[in-house]
Amino acid sequence: MIAYDGSDNADRAIDWAGRIWAGRGAVVVTAWETALHQTARMSSMSGMQPVFGTALDSETDQLLRIEAGTLNDRGVERAAACGLRSRGHLVEVTGTVWGALIDVADEIDADVLVTGTRGATGLRALMRSSVAEQVLKHCSRPVLVVPARCTGPGTPVT
Repeated sequence: MIAYDGSDNADRAIDWAGRIWAGRGAVVVTAWETALHQTARMSSMSGMQPVFGTALDSETDQLLRIEAGTLNDRGVERAAACGLRSRGHLVEVTGTVWGALIDVADEIDADVLVTGTRGATGLRALMRSSVAEQVLKHCSRPVLVVPARCTGPGTPVT
């Protein structure tokens, strides 16, 4: 299973999965959040009270789901180009992104969960833990984390 958010780091994770497991099956998973969930998360990060009485409706959520599906399709195509027999899977986040990814890994009985890193350093890394870090802490199956600075086979990470 490969976690995919469309970032360069997620692309790198797919590339490495293809190098290691070419010819094998892979489920490319994209987590998405409803508008209400995004609003609540962003409000809590800013210290502001979330606004729950706004006119966030199912049309907005449908657009967000379509956007996530388009993003997931891109990941599936990349995985196929890397030699993986890939299929896509969307998961709606109802708690945390890392929790949703672990739940899918358990649901599909993934042999390994592959993820990239956010690549944050310094104060940004101290202030907010990454999805990859939380997956490592909480997942009960093997996890392959591809570092942001990992460019290719045989290239040392400095």
